[in-house]
Amino acid sequence: MITLSPSAIEQIKKSQQGDNEGLALRLAAKMNADENLEYGMGFDEAKDDDAQVTIDGIHIVIGADCVELLNGAHMDFVELEPGQFNFIFLNPNDPNYKPPTEDGALDPLP
Repeated sequence: MITLSPSAIEQIKKSQQGDNEGLALRLAAKMNADENLEYGMGFDEAKDDDAQVTIDGIHIVIGADCVELLNGAHMDFVELEPGQFNFIFLNPNDPNYKPPTEDGALDPLP
């Protein structure tokens, strides 16, 4: 299944407050024609055929058609540029995946 970094957990919990309280976090992935993985996420109701997992109190749902693509992925919330924070996915199922180096840095894509 998927894993979350502590910073991703913190940001998701902040986003879940208010109108999104009580909803599950839906994660999705699809392979584009150019063999790049595209990710989506948002708060939603769980469906009967969803894979479901709870991580640190966050209820996560993944559609049956996305489970294989997200299996083994790790979601993080990082500062890409000064003041610009985004969720990223480190996913060994992505053909363009490059594992972090020993110092934790990500190698740039070719």
